[in-house]
Amino acid sequence: MDIGILPEFRNPTQWAIPIEEVYREGIEKAVLAERLGFDHFWTSEHHFAVDSWSPSLLTILAAAAARTTRIRLGTFIIILPFHQPWRVAEDAASVDLISGGRLDLGVGPGWDLNEFESLGIPLKQRRPRMHEGLEALRRLFTEERVTLDGKYYQFSNMTLTPKPLQKPHPPLWVAAVGEQATRQAARLGYNLMGAGSEYGQKIYDEALREAGRNPEDYKIAQLRIAYVAKTRRQAWDEAEPHVHYGLNYFYTRFKAMADRFTQQSTLPEVPPVGKLRDTPGLSFFGARVTVGTPDEVTEEILRYKKGTRITHMVLMELPGIAAEKNNRNLELFAKEVMPHIR
Repeated sequence: MDIGILPEFRNPTQWAIPIEEVYREGIEKAVLAERLGFDHFWTSEHHFAVDSWSPSLLTILAAAAARTTRIRLGTFIIILPFHQPWRVAEDAASVDLISGGRLDLGVGPGWDLNEFESLGIPLKQRRPRMHEGLEALRRLFTEERVTLDGKYYQFSNMTLTPKPLQKPHPPLWVAAVGEQATRQAARLGYNLMGAGSEYGQKIYDEALREAGRNPEDYKIAQLRIAYVAKTRRQAWDEAEPHVHYGLNYFYTRFKAMADRFTQQSTLPEVPPVGKLRDTPGLSFFGARVTVGTPDEVTEEILRYKKGTRITHMVLMELPGIAAEKNNRNLELFAKEVMPHIR
């Protein structure tokens, strides 16, 4: 199993530091992750966020590429409906070349209502725009000249230069949580990115077989919240405020989507700090929040692996946590958890 980290380059007000330090520390995490033996350094995208969530993924990965030599670099995810596909293709090809062919290109449709309203893009266009953009990316990466007369994107006689180093192109991933979106990703032959339960991963494999595809040829990456320390109490003392902030951020915004997401009606209220650690079955969209000792975290991840075909585990950085605490967590995870779960 491939194990990666996902710093979000966020700066929540209650733990704010100079924003340039957020970026410096974030790039240093790529260097640390490579030294510790992690396989991937992922980034994520949001816009106009009060906590400065990183809006420019490929710029960050270019900087990380210049500081590393082995670790793979990935987008989890680019919100493709917000971008011209030819621009994404050019930037992705550049990062792939700078990194020596280490880029994984993950895209998604987006879900934050505020972003779509700010950009004037109807929410109902999110998935059609994404899939039209994905087809454009594939063609730009592999064809000499591309003309596209789509519903959302149009260009004529376009040649992507330079092409990516990886052939035919960097691995393409699609984010999906709901059953319909998961089946569509499988039917079209994309690797799956999610934050869901084992059930969603089984739906993906089932849809791959129905489309005449071999599941072993496709990868599944899942987000996990995991934090380790020498004792369970220390782990929760350090992590709990940041776990609360992260869960509340997602749940509040998903509920704001009203009935546009089927998940929204089942999302629970986030317990307050002090009670969060004692909440049975605490999960992040179907995957248990795992905070504790190395043995406790190892046990939970091994349980999770038994019920799924996960190929890539992506550890989300807790928003706002101090770099020294997070780095200590990564070092302990790499030393005492990673050898047992890989």
